[in-house]
Amino acid sequence: QVQLVESGGGLVQAGGSLRLSCAASGRTFSIHAMGWLRQAPGKEREFVAAIRRSGGSTYYSDSVKGRFTISSDNAKNTVYLQMNSLKPEDTAVYYCASGRGYWSDYVPRRIADFGSWGQGTQVTVSS
Repeated sequence: QVQLVESGGGLVQAGGSLRLSCAASGRTFSIHAMGWLRQAPGKEREFVAAIRRSGGSTYYSDSVKGRFTISSDNAKNTVYLQMNSLKPEDTAVYYCASGRGYWSDYVPRRIADFGSWGQGTQVTVSS
């Protein structure tokens, strides 16, 4: 059992930046990867970024590559999402989630790759 709590969402203008945080507790030793996903009203949940705890390999969706950066502080059991050059289409509820199992090199990127989820934090980008 892993518990995840997101924070850092808010309202920003296009071109602005936000930094999201996700604190993990519980069986954190079992977490091999963490990810960020988002869901806009009326749309399906989509993958944003993920990171492996060991080695720090990352994977990004094409829509955020070059603008968002995922990072982690393993000692604090916390993962971050630095979001720069925000666009109105980035508006969504952002969720952090833990990978479901172990992979030697694979960075999870499918919805089914993730198990525990946080409650979400709202990010709104105005034009």
